[in-house]
Amino acid sequence: MIVGEVFGLLGVGLAAGVVSTVVSLASIVSYPALLAFGLPPLTANVTNTVALLFTGIGAAFGSRPELTGQAPRVFRLGWLTALGGATGAGLLLVTPSETFEQIAPWLIGGASLLLVRPPRGEPHGDRGLLMRFALFAVAIYVGYFGAAGGILMLAVLSSMLGGGPAKINALKNVLSGLANAVAALGFAVFGPVDWAAAAPLAVGFLLGGWLGPKIARRLPGQSLRYLAAACGLAVAIKLGYDAYTT
Repeated sequence: MIVGEVFGLLGVGLAAGVVSTVVSLASIVSYPALLAFGLPPLTANVTNTVALLFTGIGAAFGSRPELTGQAPRVFRLGWLTALGGATGAGLLLVTPSETFEQIAPWLIGGASLLLVRPPRGEPHGDRGLLMRFALFAVAIYVGYFGAAGGILMLAVLSSMLGGGPAKINALKNVLSGLANAVAALGFAVFGPVDWAAAAPLAVGFLLGGWLGPKIARRLPGQSLRYLAAACGLAVAIKLGYDAYTT
């Protein structure tokens, strides 16, 4: 890999890391970039997931004010998202992705509309079986396909928990990071990772993940939810067009 490509992937990772932590759409930036650099689709997918691990690390450091006091919740829900990420990674390595590609636009579009809807009533809490199952299912999606998976997780966590959008977004970044971490470990051992591309992308993700929460906490009111919802709907329309017209 030439120097220009290294700096190009570093820049892509930086932009995608910021986008990931603010509006949960890292893969929409980084995955097409890896394809443009010549990686085959499966290699690009697993390389992207391995590098995404560093977004979670950067976001955890950048979100320390929002994560204060949330350690028990991270431990309570983190094992669930890690298990879901491992399940999704296993499915990716042994099954074709066409089914998820057709379902994904509906999932992302529905989650985006849930983010737009004003909160009603009391939060469901993080101990209910239905909410935990929904979180586990989203983590499977994150490990398997990943596109806009953070928006799905943000929608579930917003239904589960009270608190400000920045605080929920910080928890989403950590839980998504755990799902990605376990999937990345599986791909590192069993998947066709392009390490020359993964390394500069990971450095960019680390920096972008650290910067993103600083931007998110400065967005006023519920604008973070609305921004994520608008981006999610745009992605759902694009993925739906690709899935059903090709």
